[in-house]
Formats: sequence, structure tokens, C-alpha cells
Amino acid sequence: MASARQLRITFLFALVMLTAQFLLGMAVNLFVTIPDQHPGANPPEYFSGVVQSVTWAILHGHILLAIHAGFGLVIVIAALGTLVQAIGNRRRGIVVSAVVGFIGVLAAGFNGGSFLNYNQDFSSMLMAAGFAIAIVSYSVGLYIASDPAGSRSAA
Repeated sequence: MASARQLRITFLFALVMLTAQFLLGMAVNLFVTIPDQHPGANPPEYFSGVVQSVTWAILHGHILLAIHAGFGLVIVIAALGTLVQAIGNRRRGIVVSAVVGFIGVLAAGFNGGSFLNYNQDFSSMLMAAGFAIAIVSYSVGLYIASDPAGSRSAA
């Protein structure tokens, strides 16, 4: 079972990673033009398009886009690790916070892939919404993990 200190570090690390990813995303938004035609653009099927688009972005995209896309994949893995650690802690509030944070990260990631596929501003807005959900959720998780009274009960 993860200690309260370990959980605080995990949630804080998630917040730092998401903030760095936000700043990278803003740099991409301001300084990178994603071509309308690239492998995966305007696919007939979403998921195969995302695989092609993200692969193209990491291997052949502008350096800021490559870092943003690659780091996004790292954040998905980290969010899954946070969820596993929270489940191991068995405190309801911690688990709910990690689940909602993971959903926010996935929403941001899938909409980032959608933006690469279709280049629609709405996908960018949904990516930002997923980010916001994750930030709030992990902030709540950090707050709950910092509550010494909550560490007495494991349910």
C-alpha cells in the first residue's frame, strides 16, 4: 500500500508533468503549423489515423510537436501508474481523484490525436478541457493525500 507521502509525490509529479505539457502545447499552438496533409490526416477511420498521425508527429513533425506528442504518451503511462498506486491505497477519495484524472488525460490525448487527424479547433478546445479536468482532479488528490485524518481509515 502506498504511503500518504508517496501519494503526495505522485499527485504533485502529475501536476508538474501536466503543466509542462500545457506549456509545450501552447508553444505548438503559437509557433508550429501542422500541415493539412500528412500521414494520418483526414482518415476514414479515427484510430488508425491517430496511430499514423502521432507516429508522424513524433518522427517527422516540428521538434516542439514531436516533444509534445511523445510526452503526451509518457503522461498517459504515468496517469495509469498513478491510478494503480491510488487503487493500492484503497482510499475512496484518492481512487476517485486518480480515475477522473486518468479520464482527463485520456480525453486530452484522444482529442490531441483528433486535432492531428482533422485539424479542427474544437478538438484543441476539448484537449484543453481534458487537461483542466486532470489538473483539478490531481489537485484534489494531492489535497486528500495531505489530509492526515483521512489516513486513519482505509475505506
